[in-house]
Amino acid sequence: MSVVALASKTLFYEWRKFLPAALAVAFSGLLLLMQAALMFGIFDSASVYVSKSTADLWAGYPGTQTIELGRPIPRDTEVALHMDPAVVRVEPFHWLDGDWRGPASHGSLSVFISGIDPAPDGLLFSSTIPAATRAQLYEPDSVIVDAADLPKLGLPVGGSATLNGHRVRIVGASHGLRALGGVNIVTSIATARRLNTDPANADRVAYYVAKLRTGANADAVRDRIEKAWPQRRFTVWTKAEFAHTAATYWMFETGAGLGFVFFTFIVFLVGTVITSQTLMAAVASHVREYAMLNALGAGHGALRRVVLEQAMIVGGFGIVAGAFVSGLLILLARSQNVPIAFDTSAAIGCAVLVLAIALVSGAMAVRTIAHLEPANLLR
Repeated sequence: MSVVALASKTLFYEWRKFLPAALAVAFSGLLLLMQAALMFGIFDSASVYVSKSTADLWAGYPGTQTIELGRPIPRDTEVALHMDPAVVRVEPFHWLDGDWRGPASHGSLSVFISGIDPAPDGLLFSSTIPAATRAQLYEPDSVIVDAADLPKLGLPVGGSATLNGHRVRIVGASHGLRALGGVNIVTSIATARRLNTDPANADRVAYYVAKLRTGANADAVRDRIEKAWPQRRFTVWTKAEFAHTAATYWMFETGAGLGFVFFTFIVFLVGTVITSQTLMAAVASHVREYAMLNALGAGHGALRRVVLEQAMIVGGFGIVAGAFVSGLLILLARSQNVPIAFDTSAAIGCAVLVLAIALVSGAMAVRTIAHLEPANLLR
């Protein structure tokens, strides 16, 4: 009988003894998958301005690492973008801090103000705010917020509040506007300028975004613009670059990402210890059978392969079970507006870690049969 057949038959007939180990691996996989989904979801919120827009290029202050750190840039930035033949549309993005004062019961709240072009074909938040909702921003002093932030603001759609000393009204609520670190208030460029508390920069914006003609290479256009303006006081990023820069900044520069990495190590360590103990107990319960095989000529190497094969099968079960439960929890989280994101690379990474937990646990369980003495165990 082959090693694989022996390992699988033992698991099939003695599944109750291996079930605790399988559940331990599944729970470890569940924690890893959910942690990764939350981590990607939270840090993707840092680039929501970029990822939810259809602009191909972003121009901002040199050295800017995330939207929140933007500073006013020269107005000739718009000219620099327009002059490239591959650019078909340029829009300003007025980003500034705000002080929201709603109902007395909620007090004041620091918010982020995003001034955008409310045109139906506008580039900013185009994949999040429907055209009909955007059109409402033409109304002076109107704002749109994320539906999940309405309870935090203490107002329903149609409610009014004071923002930077000006009276504004919530004309719509959308999904996918939540920003990392605060509430995102979307309004028109005209309204954002009235809300600007810095008179010296009232007509200057923090960013300009550009749409390229179909087939244009964003990296090549960026390099061309920067080369044509060597004395520029702005930097141009592609959409992918700026989104990655923002997510990386929040993940590593703020220390939050290191916390997730540390928690991953803890999950791996605890999962390995618990799984190894349950596997060792399961293997120990069959030590006489292993001794019999050893007495019949099966070498220690072959027996070790049986234990490792069992550990890998347990790990495979843990991946499937953990993925199934994680899928249900992700659906539940999204229904409650919890920031969740996931991709293939994260799933593969979690699967590798789960298999590593099972393999390391199996290697530790091998010690149970490392010193078999058939003569003593079979008498």
